[in-house]
Amino acid sequence: MAWFKWKREERAEPGEVQFDDVLLKALLGSTSVTKKEALNIPSVKSCINFIADTVSMLPIKLYKDNNGKAEEVKGDNRIKLLNDETGDTLDAVQFWRALITDYFLGKGGYAYINRRFNDVVSVHYVDESYISTIKNEDPIFKTYRIMVNGQYYWPHEFIKILRNSKDGAQGVSVIEENNLILSVAYNSLLYEETLVKKGGNKKGFLKSPKILAKDAMDALKTAFKNLYSNNNENVVVLNAGLEFQEASNTSVEMQLNENKESNSAEICKIFNISEAITKGTATNKDYTNSIKMGVMPVLNAIECALDREYLLESEKEIFYWAFDTKELLRGDAKERFEAYKIAIEANFMQPDEARYMEDWEPLGLDFIKLGLDSVLYNPKTKEIYTPNTNQSQNMNKLKGGDNNESGD
Repeated sequence: MAWFKWKREERAEPGEVQFDDVLLKALLGSTSVTKKEALNIPSVKSCINFIADTVSMLPIKLYKDNNGKAEEVKGDNRIKLLNDETGDTLDAVQFWRALITDYFLGKGGYAYINRRFNDVVSVHYVDESYISTIKNEDPIFKTYRIMVNGQYYWPHEFIKILRNSKDGAQGVSVIEENNLILSVAYNSLLYEETLVKKGGNKKGFLKSPKILAKDAMDALKTAFKNLYSNNNENVVVLNAGLEFQEASNTSVEMQLNENKESNSAEICKIFNISEAITKGTATNKDYTNSIKMGVMPVLNAIECALDREYLLESEKEIFYWAFDTKELLRGDAKERFEAYKIAIEANFMQPDEARYMEDWEPLGLDFIKLGLDSVLYNPKTKEIYTPNTNQSQNMNKLKGGDNNESGD
């Protein structure tokens, strides 16, 4: 019969092991970045500000589909609530900035629709941290309720702007999907802060060929503590035989600046925003690409949310919401005028229509310019007209062998 001796597992006492190096913490243990910490990362803050500022400065309009022709609806109180006065403590600019921040860094942007019968009285931003959702277990016929401070609400009572949602109740934040890169970027900032507080001095330990007395050890500890405090000019004198051994690298040796630039570029890719915009060196092309790839998808998400919850059921077939992006995508003067020139010469735009796009008064030039060498064909009447010879022919008569020509 064999006897086994169980060895007691030895564990460190709480607080016994401490990690002074922030980057070492990130390597040895996974860290989760909060919304507040993510906003401390300059590239994250810059990208969200660019998108939020762009959305908040664009007017959103209500349109009516009238037999295939879009007609702008004016005078509706809901338009004012989205563009000027929300009826809440936040104005429209603050309202959209808060929603966009929650859209990227939280479970989604939520705004309560305060209705009086069928009329919308006000819209109220609700911080996503106060939002809870209760969902059923059916993966096909999904239903849910929204709970705020213990009170239940129906989904149609909220405007919901959700990112990468799979259930329509909550979105997936950038922090959830890209926690590692955000954690590295944030911990790099903390490490730089530690270096600044300690004056950039390297960490290390002392080697002594002989045992030091307690008084000598206490004096060395005090001297090195004052050296790393970065408050006064302090000097540590090492007696004969003592040697300082470095235990960490400098920020230059760790290439922190290069890594910070690389991390910033990767974070900009998450938001589909050009890195040049965060650096203030963006060209028109960088700006246009960032608008198309980073801002337009957010505008589309907002428009879909408004069409679903901000319209009555009887309005959904003929009314819709849309941002006025004309000013946003106009480009510079040279590009716009070249585009107008091509459109007018190709005969699908009139001069006064181009002047309207520039907010200029019309000249009354309601005509399409044609060359004398042009041949005009009417597919409905099968008529062919040649302005140069002032003659017209009918294709049906030509097929029947009748070549009669008529002059106007």
